[in-house]
Amino acid sequence: MWKRALDRAGVREPRLRRDYTEQRRAVRRFATAEYAAARILLPATLLPHVVAAVAFMHDTDDRIDRGTPDERAAALAEWDGLVRKALADGDSALPVLRCLARTAESHPETRAHVDEFLRGCEREVAWRTIADDEELGQYVREYSLPALMLTAGLLAPEDAATRTAFTEGCHLLIRAMQRIDFLEDLAEDVRAGRPGVPLDAVARHGADLTLPGLALGLLVDEEAERAAADLTAATPLPSLVAPPYRPFVRALVGVQRLRLDAVRRAGASLATRTSGPSAPAAALLLLREATRRVRSRSVSF
Repeated sequence: MWKRALDRAGVREPRLRRDYTEQRRAVRRFATAEYAAARILLPATLLPHVVAAVAFMHDTDDRIDRGTPDERAAALAEWDGLVRKALADGDSALPVLRCLARTAESHPETRAHVDEFLRGCEREVAWRTIADDEELGQYVREYSLPALMLTAGLLAPEDAATRTAFTEGCHLLIRAMQRIDFLEDLAEDVRAGRPGVPLDAVARHGADLTLPGLALGLLVDEEAERAAADLTAATPLPSLVAPPYRPFVRALVGVQRLRLDAVRRAGASLATRTSGPSAPAAALLLLREATRRVRSRSVSF
């Protein structure tokens, strides 16, 4: 199937096929569930480009997430130059950037998303804590949404008005996802000195982020409710993309609900452990959407 996907995506040069295959292996390692969803639910012609976008996002995050703030800023500046040169030249010494350049050639709108993402990385490098919901919203607009749009932009509708509605729906979805991320990774983020839960909410509940307790449980419940409200508002998102993409987008939204359920179950224990969606429930969700996709294709024929 992968070779067919490369053929349909127009990736025929041997070196580039090896490059995309290398990125596929990487994505399968660090984003197993997401790769499975893309492989099962997306059209083959789009799969290599989604892989390239996800691999680039992960590589960027890995490069700028280590060291002191000054070291991270320096790493971003160096990476920014390499990325922009690759897009300008259509080539690079790095396989991940060669794939990104080819994907940007096939999907020109990718260039704008890469530019917004790189600018957003400046906020990712600089932030230490989130003061309140307004600052969380700014973080999402400047960094999280551009990161999502690297891949979501490949599915965006062509009609301008529908595209605007799609981007707004993606904003709601990623705001929920980011809030869930900060809850899932609470213990790790606190150890790193970068908790993402808004500090005004922590103070309002009198919660200790390092210890399970009633106050922390109430804080988790409040943050989970806010994430749930955004997920509900993002429910129409699948209807805004072309029919072949709808199973994947429905699954993406559905997995966030599973993640949110896991966060709610974990509650105050998130002070000492992470959480994640139920593997059987996620597998059932993918199976349901895959079956729905097959049935819709059969009807269309």
